[in-house]
Amino acid sequence: MATKYIPPEPTNSGPEPAPTGQQPTNYKQVFEGRVVTKFVDPCEQAAKESMACLNRHSYDRDQCLDFFQAYRDCKQEWLKQRRVDRANRQ
Repeated sequence: MATKYIPPEPTNSGPEPAPTGQQPTNYKQVFEGRVVTKFVDPCEQAAKESMACLNRHSYDRDQCLDFFQAYRDCKQEWLKQRRVDRANRQ
């Protein structure tokens, strides 16, 4: 007889911590001392926090909307800075 898998219930150990993955004031500082590739991301911390939130809540996206928004805001600001830098370089 096969047993049915029942996922664990998310624990409510208090309020969800606020996302801390804010955009860096200057994304170039994040790249100092690193080899710059398409895989280097100054918003990496915000991405990790959003994935950790999903893991804590059994992939219930509604529980992690603040973390997703913090990542989107960081990414948007980073891309805006890159566009300005490219326009000033030419």
